[in-house]
Amino acid sequence: MHILKIAGLTAACLGLAACGGQGDDKLGDQAKQAMDNRADAMDAAADNMSGTAEDMMQARADATREAGEAKEEAIDKSDVNADAMTNAQKAAVVNGM
Repeated sequence: MHILKIAGLTAACLGLAACGGQGDDKLGDQAKQAMDNRADAMDAAADNMSGTAEDMMQARADATREAGEAKEEAIDKSDVNADAMTNAQKAAVVNGM
């Protein structure tokens, strides 16, 4: 009976550890938002262009958004302990430095 309690407690702790709680979700969201902001600027620049240049800039904006989503997912999957990071380290992750 005592072993079952320990096993249950261990399973519960592992479950909580797997769900994050280390600030990585927020950090990932910030990284994605930074990339979205860059893409929005590219879209605004594309509005002042025409033809092939406009199409290429819009394609870059789309690729930047996709990269932001991938970065957010990678940060979340890495399970980085963002709560233990300095602000400079967080900025480097968010801004890709």
